[in-house]
Amino acid sequence: MSPTFNAPLSATLPLCSGQGLNRSLSFFGRCRSGVFGWILAFTGAAVLCVSAPAAHAQAPQVPEVAARQYILIDVTTGQILAERDADTPSDPASLTKLMTAYLSFQAIKDKKLTLEQRLPVSKRAWGERKGDPSLMFIDTTMTPSVDELLHGMIVQSGNDASVALAEAVGGSVEGFVAMMNRQAQAFGLKNTSFKNVTGMTEGGHRSSARDVATIASRVIRDFPEFYRYYSVREYTFNKIRQDNRNLLLRRDPTVDGMKTGYTDAAGYCLVASAQRDFPGGKRRLLSVVMGTSSREARAVESQKLLNWGYTAWDAVRLFEADKPLVTTAVWKGTAKQARLGAVGGVVVNVPRGEADKLRTELQRTEPLVAPLTQGQRVGTVKVSTTAGVPVTEVPLVVMEAVPQAGLLGRAWDSLRLWIQ
Repeated sequence: MSPTFNAPLSATLPLCSGQGLNRSLSFFGRCRSGVFGWILAFTGAAVLCVSAPAAHAQAPQVPEVAARQYILIDVTTGQILAERDADTPSDPASLTKLMTAYLSFQAIKDKKLTLEQRLPVSKRAWGERKGDPSLMFIDTTMTPSVDELLHGMIVQSGNDASVALAEAVGGSVEGFVAMMNRQAQAFGLKNTSFKNVTGMTEGGHRSSARDVATIASRVIRDFPEFYRYYSVREYTFNKIRQDNRNLLLRRDPTVDGMKTGYTDAAGYCLVASAQRDFPGGKRRLLSVVMGTSSREARAVESQKLLNWGYTAWDAVRLFEADKPLVTTAVWKGTAKQARLGAVGGVVVNVPRGEADKLRTELQRTEPLVAPLTQGQRVGTVKVSTTAGVPVTEVPLVVMEAVPQAGLLGRAWDSLRLWIQ
């Protein structure tokens, strides 16, 4: 039985109309607009080719960015739009607090802390005020709430607040630093090693623009309910008002976070995230600049990257969320067919005006045998330019579970598979 396809594509991507079989993946080299073909590879992977006229999409020219390292990513699609020396280990300064916040948010989610819970201030937390201006100004006579400490750490970049939260979550600063490094390893960060929870310069304390972007993206995706802290422009604690040092919060209404950092070794650093509305939906970009020359410079260079990302690239929705990309045969199941799709749909960034120069492949193992669970991965959706340059890959999953059939049904399908 040949699989049936229901694959709604963006209106900018022409659909092919014919249908046919081939046993060679080299068919892709001959796939032209107007051809809609199935290819059954010798490996047993079924592939759908949807192609527009052949053309090579040239990446837009990145503007000159006055930073030692930078990266710009689309959080929605996960694509990297621009980067320079993004894997170079560097002093991350207070960008470190993104991981401190991540683990604090996780503790709240796991009900180990509550926002209303009041915490003691240790002498170690109070001692952070010695020679450092990044403070919430808590002291040992106070018991600030977790909510107040999060404001102090994120909005005011308070090192004292960071230590107080670390001690509450990890039992000690050292225990919390170990948690930070385990989480970095779990994220697959290759150029990050934490030695403290604040970002103060210390031998071996390092990260990279790419790793910082990964942490920031995980904060946004994993804890959307707490991301609001990063958009607060000012915060007053103990009658001391402090402004958020992210200047873009006051200059660009689409910027809603995230974190600044500075030490002599690191220079001026900024992670900035913006979300803008487009006809195809909301787009969130995130930039990281490290090693700029001033507060103003880090804001200007970040704004430059964000504006370029939105104007030089188009977001193209190829497949809608929660809609099947293909309906295909299932063996030994209570249903004869399964609906396969991509969680959240498929959205990609392409250079402006290049939306008609994409092709999409749906690759899956064949045959599909029940039981199949909802969300089970059974293949991959691959998007590339017609010149063969990869754009993105996302899992192809089962949208509705297909339980295993009874003994008679399984026996009958086993016989049919054997005959095939």
